[in-house]
Amino acid sequence: MKLYRLITGTDDSAFCHRVTQALNNGWDLHGSPSVSFDSANGAAICAQAVVKEAEGEYSPEMKLGEQ
Repeated sequence: MKLYRLITGTDDSAFCHRVTQALNNGWDLHGSPSVSFDSANGAAICAQAVVKEAEGEYSPEMKLGEQ
């Protein structure tokens, strides 16, 4: 099965570490990152899609971040 996650967060080192951790856990980047500006909080918000091939069958109860 193919798994999909969208990692989002403030454009900071914590976001980069989350994406790096996903890559080191076998996830692959899917498409380009996206950035928007949250004017209420004065912060850039990033999003990066990642995908991964995995054994088994999909279930909505899966915790994708733990895969």
